[in-house]
Amino acid sequence: MLSASLKPPPSLAAISPSSRAPAPPAASFPSLLPSRGRVRLSAAASEGATVSQEDDASVSAAFEEARLAQFAADWKAVRADKEQGKILTLPVLRSNTGGLILKYNSMQGFVPNPLLSPAHWCKDPKRPIQDVTKDLVGSSVSVKVVEANEAEKKLVFSEKDASWSMYSSQVKIGGTYDGIVGSVFHYGAFVHLRFPDGKYHLTGLVHISEVSWDLVQDVQDFLTEGDIVKVIVVNVDAEKSRIGLSIRQLEEDPLLETLDKIIPLEPDLSPDSETASSPPEIELLPGLDGICNELLQEDGITDVRFGRQALEKRVVSQDLELWLSSVPAKDNQYKLLARAGRQVGFLI
Repeated sequence: MLSASLKPPPSLAAISPSSRAPAPPAASFPSLLPSRGRVRLSAAASEGATVSQEDDASVSAAFEEARLAQFAADWKAVRADKEQGKILTLPVLRSNTGGLILKYNSMQGFVPNPLLSPAHWCKDPKRPIQDVTKDLVGSSVSVKVVEANEAEKKLVFSEKDASWSMYSSQVKIGGTYDGIVGSVFHYGAFVHLRFPDGKYHLTGLVHISEVSWDLVQDVQDFLTEGDIVKVIVVNVDAEKSRIGLSIRQLEEDPLLETLDKIIPLEPDLSPDSETASSPPEIELLPGLDGICNELLQEDGITDVRFGRQALEKRVVSQDLELWLSSVPAKDNQYKLLARAGRQVGFLI
């Protein structure tokens, strides 16, 4: 049998200190967590932070002071531009449903859609104005200041006013223009005028009385937004920046037409044949019989005869009216023109 003697290992106490390996020195790491949740700053660092905060506050105060000074200077400048009626060319920053936002130095102003030049809308009358204004972002427009209220921070521009200053001197009474009908109201229609450069710079009003020689009870029965019309200038009010237009004055006034033009003679009829019977398809003017009977009761009138009848191109009056011809009477015979609606006829 194999035997071995085992000796117990020597105790640690038996090992002399000199024979032990020296213990490695303890590593020293800076603490990553603040002691008790606080950062301890030295007096020098704390003083530096205080100075830095004071510097930032000083810079902010100086910046705010400069900003307010710039605003005050810009409000003063824009008021001066308004008083002088100066035309400004300003960049368009953005648009919204109501109009354009323009940049004026350090401030922003607004151009409402109704104060834009008609030149934009007339490029495509069927296109919504909001889509038109979107295309103007990034461009520049010529405007005038119409309101500068510093207390309410309200700055409003008008492109229409600038267009009036630039183009109204070209508009003369009696001048004719091609135009596009804009807004239509019960009292008339606004028409945008086309200038020689092909753009529609100004707008005038065709009053209801200047729409047609016919009786006009509703302007929308005659004109619709987007219609192309020809107009003549009948009035220019420079003080109120208004232009009066007419459509009907470009047509011949039916009241000034000659009797022979209204009721032309047949080629085989002589002027003495005006007693010819009226065309069967045209009824005698209602009420004319009574008038003829009353005329026969007057002294000096011995006979009243009906002459030719016809239909006019347009309504002159809904009521029955008698017009005395300015042609000198021959053999004491006078000619009366009877009108009612579109019917017209002679009385001799």
